[in-house]
Amino acid sequence: MNLDFMLEPLGDRPSIALIGLLTGTLFGFFAQRSRFCLRSATLEFWRRSGTEKLAVWLFAFSSAVLTTQLFSLLGWFDASTSRQLSSRGSLSGALVGGLLFGIGMVLARGCSSRMLVLAANGNLRALLAGLIFAVTAQASLAGILAPVRLWIANWWTVAPETRNLLGLLSLGHGGGLLFGLLWAAAALFFARRARLFAWGLWGGIGVGLMVALAWLLTYQVSLQAFEPIPVEALSFTGPSASTLMLFLSPPGQPLDFDLGLVPGVALGSFTAAWRGKELKLEGFKDGHSMRRYIFGAMSMGFGGMLAGGCAVGAGISGAAIFALTAWLTLIGMWLGAGLTDKLVDKQGKSP
Repeated sequence: MNLDFMLEPLGDRPSIALIGLLTGTLFGFFAQRSRFCLRSATLEFWRRSGTEKLAVWLFAFSSAVLTTQLFSLLGWFDASTSRQLSSRGSLSGALVGGLLFGIGMVLARGCSSRMLVLAANGNLRALLAGLIFAVTAQASLAGILAPVRLWIANWWTVAPETRNLLGLLSLGHGGGLLFGLLWAAAALFFARRARLFAWGLWGGIGVGLMVALAWLLTYQVSLQAFEPIPVEALSFTGPSASTLMLFLSPPGQPLDFDLGLVPGVALGSFTAAWRGKELKLEGFKDGHSMRRYIFGAMSMGFGGMLAGGCAVGAGISGAAIFALTAWLTLIGMWLGAGLTDKLVDKQGKSP
């Protein structure tokens, strides 16, 4: 894949930022139209209250796995250079961080990507929670919470060669493709049961395709660029912190994928809500709900940075390349969400 048409006139860093902006915009549009939300999917699963949101999430998950593994089989993409597979990983960070993120997304009524999508539609609750999430993520990365994060992460670490599940299980990309097909079949089964609306199907698939496209394009740019460009896909913990620092620190921060991604998602979601006539200002009803959102956002910010990914970054992007830590994080999110719903919300309301 020759990207000289973009790299030569724009340069390496503007090009990768533009890729982040474009994939983010499409992700935001598809996520808004499909009501893509891991929290809602987990609550449907644990409460056994329906399958609509679960089907949407499964379409996103399976399409990301299928397309990413297909790109790998064709030789267009190599995940071995990604951070999730090329560096030492923390199993304790993945498990504890995943649990904390799952707790937080139930309390804040949405994961980090969902908060960004809703904030762009005029939801002031999501806007406040998103800002607190970003501040907490930055504090966990290089601030007051960083020592605690490192302490937990160092409880149990593994070498890079043990992070690739496909390699550990000797399955190869063909096995990964088959695994994705099984989850796609599950998505179709649940979609039929729920009589899923058209945007739920196509929007969910679109979300997953943007994850795979981001993997492909960042990898191809990394091969053709003169500057070192990291191979990455969609995630919202680190990018939210980076975007926040862009506004708080002196100008001059180099352009990268993350700095294009976050405004792109906001733009795509706003466009989708505007076309659907769904733009509406919404605020808090009482102090209790505000406290709940604040605590949930802080839990997600610390948990996401500890785990090395959010509901999209670990739960779909990392899972699509079969990173062991990403799968442990995803399991932790489902368990944390289910326990919080049972203990705090008493399974009282539908998601």
